[in-house]
Amino acid sequence: MKLPRKKQSPLVRALAPLRDFLHTEAAGGALLVAAAITALVWANSPWSASYDNLWSSTATIEIAGHGLSLDLRHWVNDGLMAIFFLIVGLEIKREVTNGHLAGRRAAALPVAAAVGGMVVPALLYLAIAGGTEARGWGVPMATDIALAVGVLALAGSGVPATLRAFLLGLAVVDDIGAIVVIAVFYSEGVSFAWLMVAAASLALILAVRHWGVSQTSVYVVLGVTMWFALHEAGVHPTLAGVVCGLLTPVVPRQTIDLVDTEELADLTDIEHARATMEIARNSVSTVEWLEHLLHPWTSYLIVPVFALANSGIEVSTDSLRSAFESPIMWGVLAGLLVGKPLGVMLAVKLATRTDIADRPEGTTTRQQLGAGHAAGIGFTVAIFIAELAFTDETQQVDAKMAILVASLASGLLAFFVLRSRRAPLDMSREVPTPGPG
Repeated sequence: MKLPRKKQSPLVRALAPLRDFLHTEAAGGALLVAAAITALVWANSPWSASYDNLWSSTATIEIAGHGLSLDLRHWVNDGLMAIFFLIVGLEIKREVTNGHLAGRRAAALPVAAAVGGMVVPALLYLAIAGGTEARGWGVPMATDIALAVGVLALAGSGVPATLRAFLLGLAVVDDIGAIVVIAVFYSEGVSFAWLMVAAASLALILAVRHWGVSQTSVYVVLGVTMWFALHEAGVHPTLAGVVCGLLTPVVPRQTIDLVDTEELADLTDIEHARATMEIARNSVSTVEWLEHLLHPWTSYLIVPVFALANSGIEVSTDSLRSAFESPIMWGVLAGLLVGKPLGVMLAVKLATRTDIADRPEGTTTRQQLGAGHAAGIGFTVAIFIAELAFTDETQQVDAKMAILVASLASGLLAFFVLRSRRAPLDMSREVPTPGPG
């Protein structure tokens, strides 16, 4: 017997992937914090030499006569983080096409808030540290989605769902800004020949997609080729992940209006189980499928490993004195701790007063300020940009120390601001029906 598939409302379809995304990010944030603390303790323990030796050890991969030799830290930062940026690209694609950034007015507020939250921190950094090392202006622009969402989750049920969606939209646009900054300002000595190889890989991806090729292995090979070509070209290779994410289809391979429930319930042999899995796979978009498949790996493994590899800075009296005497330290600290919430609030006020956008329904100014503080948790992408911006090890340490301090302080401020007063009751939300018992 064939039964019509139960239709979901557009709102439910939009909220389901958002709910899954936020849940994974919030849980992954705890592992990220644990990894960062582990790195700090390890780097300042009697076994600190083993920490440096591990991440400076070299590994070489050679394919068809072409070899790539990097230390372990760069394999994490350039290789594994490409998968992280693939998820960023997928999330941008989903949010722009049918998420919270779909439509001019829906996107206006998070876009304005993100721009304000990038420009003001960059200007603050330049005002404080521009004379010492101007290249660091991109560091305080970043927002760490995992930790920001985690803080909102810890703040409790008093935080409206609309504020969470606003912060996610802001963070996605922030990621777009970070990608542009990395591509334009932190790629040097570009090789035209290798750039053409990367462009050819991109053209082939577009071609096989147009021809309807669905084998994942084809896209993996072309994506890895693009990654390698960008690395050799002098452009940061993680951009290959972003490009592949943005090119991923958001339309399911097939639309199923009628489902044979008896056939799908038959899992008596491998063939029937594979048929059920194939129907389920083809009934969702490739974007949602890849996010479902890869997002747990990035949140629970790749990003924590990145934190473990890059957060191990030596904390001593001398290093603290050097950091607090460094304009870079104060520039990054001011940018994340002050510039982020200030830029977000100014942009929100401007956008709502000029009627470009509506403020998130059911939220107060205090809660919007809390979201602005949460946006000041830069961590993952901020450390990533610091690795690119500063070649001097001391400057990297100063910047990373500022990122750690500012991210911790921003998280605490966001938590206490959001917990200090509960959100006004939103009567438009359904009252949950008590379950059995």
